[in-house]
Amino acid sequence: MTIRVLLADDQTLLRATFRILIDSCEDMTVVGEASDGAEALELTRAHHPDIVLMDIRMPGTDGLAATSAICAAPELAATRVLILTTFETEDYVAQALRAGASGFLGKDVTADTLLAGLRTVASGEALLSPAATRTLITNFLMSPAPDAHLAPPQRLSELTVREREVMGLAAEGRSNTEIAEVLTLSPLTVRTHVHRAMTKLGARDRAQLVVIAYQTGLVRATPPTP
Repeated sequence: MTIRVLLADDQTLLRATFRILIDSCEDMTVVGEASDGAEALELTRAHHPDIVLMDIRMPGTDGLAATSAICAAPELAATRVLILTTFETEDYVAQALRAGASGFLGKDVTADTLLAGLRTVASGEALLSPAATRTLITNFLMSPAPDAHLAPPQRLSELTVREREVMGLAAEGRSNTEIAEVLTLSPLTVRTHVHRAMTKLGARDRAQLVVIAYQTGLVRATPPTP
C-alpha cells in the first residue's frame, strides 16, 4: 500500500525538502502541498490523503484549526494528522491532541525518524515524541479541561475486563510488546484488544484512546518525581 501524504507548511523550501524525502520512498507519495491551514483543509477534502503532515504556526488559519476541522469531518475519518513543529509547548500538545492529531514530532527529527513516524501513524498507531509525551502526562492529562471528555465514563462499561486492562497499560505508555509481557499474551492479541477498545469508544487512534483512559478515570495521572 502506498501512503499518500499531504504537506502543510508555510515554508516553501521545507515543503520541497519533505517532498523529495517522501517521494524517494517506494511506499510513500506526496499528493499535494498547502501553505496554510485553509488550503490544507481544502486539499485534504480534494485528495483524501492517508496523512496530513501539518505545521502548527501558519498564516491565516493555523495548523490547530485545520487539524480540528479535518478530524471533525466524517468524510475525512480515514485521514490522520501528524503535527510537525518546533513548538512542543504544553498548550500546543494539548490542543493538537484534543483536535484529534495522531502524532506530534519536533522539526529537529532525523529523516529516518520522520519517515518511520509517517509509517507508524499510517498504521493506526499514535506517535508522540518524548517531549510531547512528558507534556501530555504532566500537564494535559493531569488537568484536563472540564468539557474535554471524549467519552463519558459509562462508555467504559462496553469494554471487556481484558480490554480495560490493555487500555490502562497503553495509557501508561507501554508498547504492545510490553503489555503482552505483563498480561502473558501475544503482541497480536494485545493489538486486537487495543483496536476493539478503539472501535467501541470511537477513538480515531491510540493517542485518543490514551486521552480517553485518563479523562474517564480509568487511569489516574500522578505527578512526576522531581
